Amino acid sequence: MAPVAIADSPVPVFYKKDGQALEEMSDAIDEVNIIKANMKVQGQDKGLYDESDFDKNKDKAGFRQYEDACDRVKNFYKEQHAKQTVAYNLKARHDFRSKTRAEMTVWEAMEKLNTLIDESDPDTSLSQIEHLLQSAEAIRRDGKPRWMQLTGLIHDLGKLLFFFDAQGQWDVVGDTFPVGCGFDERIIYGRESFKQNEDFEHPIYDTKFGIYSPGCGLDKVMLSWGHDEYLYHIAKEQSTLPDEALAMIRYHSFYPWHSAGAYHELMDDHDKEMLRAVKAFNPYDLYSKSDDIPSAEELKPYYMELIDEYFPNRVIRW
Repeated sequence: MAPVAIADSPVPVFYKKDGQALEEMSDAIDEVNIIKANMKVQGQDKGLYDESDFDKNKDKAGFRQYEDACDRVKNFYKEQHAKQTVAYNLKARHDFRSKTRAEMTVWEAMEKLNTLIDESDPDTSLSQIEHLLQSAEAIRRDGKPRWMQLTGLIHDLGKLLFFFDAQGQWDVVGDTFPVGCGFDERIIYGRESFKQNEDFEHPIYDTKFGIYSPGCGLDKVMLSWGHDEYLYHIAKEQSTLPDEALAMIRYHSFYPWHSAGAYHELMDDHDKEMLRAVKAFNPYDLYSKSDDIPSAEELKPYYMELIDEYFPNRVIRW
């Protein structure tokens, strides 16, 4: 994969490390994805992939309307789609490998992530730990495997990237998509939203397969850098979580793939099974925020044991 020159972005940056603003944007993106998910209900296979029970009686149509939610994230996606280039993604991965940003346990990482909304109103905003516990507890109540409960607990921990190498919100949150091949119309706001991206209409990067080949497998594909990719690489190297869990972490924001059917021509047979896992996980991420707020202190002993089961080294290199 040959890098291209890293050019100044055509999109102006008005950015400061405002954790409350990041969390508000993340919530707005979730609202958009809830609306999109409700437009096309996906069935689940049986066995491990039994349909989720916790959300059956929820009024999913009661969330904000798609048009209203899109107004909040339009500028975010304009910036993300302009700046997520092959060059940036190569640099982000190089930077990831070049240093350890912090050393702390998974639970300490959750507590640090909680400070993202220190300035927000606790009566109207959930803390990060509360959302993670809501996801994990919904999975637990449905009798899913212990590794999946842990995946629910940690799936957003990659937002720690915001404290370290992030250049804005655009390289932390938001729907993800491949770079190095053509921008698909099924990405939110469509192909035309990438016109300011330096890879748009590139003679290689913006062709159907770009730098990849049919059926190469998603393990060989660069997805836009953010909290999903960051945590995926950490969990892959420092945990014993199964492939299904790693897929849930890496692809939970890859909505063009798991919800809209894009980029399936890049999949191998392994990815087909992983797609089932990601679809099984998706409801617990989208619909658990309206559940009762769990007590972190009461649940901590259970989840500390769960963390130790799948992370052999208690102190994680972030």
